[in-house]
Amino acid sequence: MTISLDLPRHTDDTDVYYRRYAGLPTVDFFRQAVHPPGEVAWELGCDDLDDFFDAVDPAQVRALVVGGWDADADAVVERLVAEAHRLPALRALFFGAIPQEALEISWINQTDVTPLLTAFPDLERLETRGGMGLRLSPVRHERLRMLRAESGGLDGDFVRGVAACRFPALEHLELWLGVEEYGGDYTVDDLAPILSGDHLPALKHLGLQDSDRQDDVAAAVATAPIVARLDGLALSMGTLTDDGAEALLSGQPLTHLRRLDLHHHYLSDAMMARLRAALGSVDLDLEAQGDPDEFDGWLFTSVNE
Repeated sequence: MTISLDLPRHTDDTDVYYRRYAGLPTVDFFRQAVHPPGEVAWELGCDDLDDFFDAVDPAQVRALVVGGWDADADAVVERLVAEAHRLPALRALFFGAIPQEALEISWINQTDVTPLLTAFPDLERLETRGGMGLRLSPVRHERLRMLRAESGGLDGDFVRGVAACRFPALEHLELWLGVEEYGGDYTVDDLAPILSGDHLPALKHLGLQDSDRQDDVAAAVATAPIVARLDGLALSMGTLTDDGAEALLSGQPLTHLRRLDLHHHYLSDAMMARLRAALGSVDLDLEAQGDPDEFDGWLFTSVNE
C-alpha cells in the first residue's frame, strides 16, 4: 500500500513510492542533503527537522514530505508552525508520509492540521495520511488548491470540518472515507455541504473513495449540485455494487465528465457494459472488479487497516 504522491491511481507497487511529489523529485534529506533547496521535495522524518533547518536554506523550500513520528504528531505540527516564517516558499506539504512497512495506515497517529493551514496562507497543496486523531476545524484558506486525506477510516468530525471550511481556490478534494472498524464513523449526511458546492466554487475534481458505504455515497453524488461543475469524479476503492451504479445512471447526466474513476468495485459484467454504453465519451476506469461471492458476500475496501 503506497502513498499516491503525484496522484497516480492507488497502487500496491512500492517502487513508485516517493519518486515525485508536487511535480518535484523527492529526496530523502537524511541520505542526500546536497540539492538546490527549491528544486526537490524534501522527505523528512521528525528527527531530521533540526538538521534540515541547519543544512538547507528553508526560504527556498517549495515542498515537504513529512513522516517518521511514532505518536506525537502534535509536536511536529508545532515545530512546522514555529518555523513557518522561515518557509515563505512552501506550497506543498504531505503530512504523515509513513509507508506501510513502517506503520499500517490505520495505526498512524494524526492530529489537528488546522494550524498548518493557518500558519501557511500561501500553501496550495495539503495531504495527510492516517485517520486516527486527524482533525480540521472550519477555516478559510484563500490559496489551497488541493486537499487530500488518505485513511482507512475518517472520523465524522474531520469530514464535517472539511465540509465547513471555505476554500475558494480548491480544485481537487479527495477523501478516503474508509470503514467503521478503523474509525470511519462519518455519515453520508456529513458530506452534504461538500456536495452542495456552496463553499467550493473552483472545485474540478471530487474523490469520495474507499468507503464501505460506497453505494450510499454514489446515490448522494447522483443528485449533488456540485457534480455539474466537475471534470473528474472518483468513487473508487470502495464497495460499489450495481445498486450504486444504478443510482448514478438514474441521476443527473455524467457525460460532461472528463474522467470517472470507479476502480476496485463489485459491479456485474452487465452493469459495466451499461456504464460504458451510457458514458462512452468519458474516461471510465472499471478495473479491479471484485467478486461479491468470493468471501461469502463480504465486500472489502481497497484500504482499511
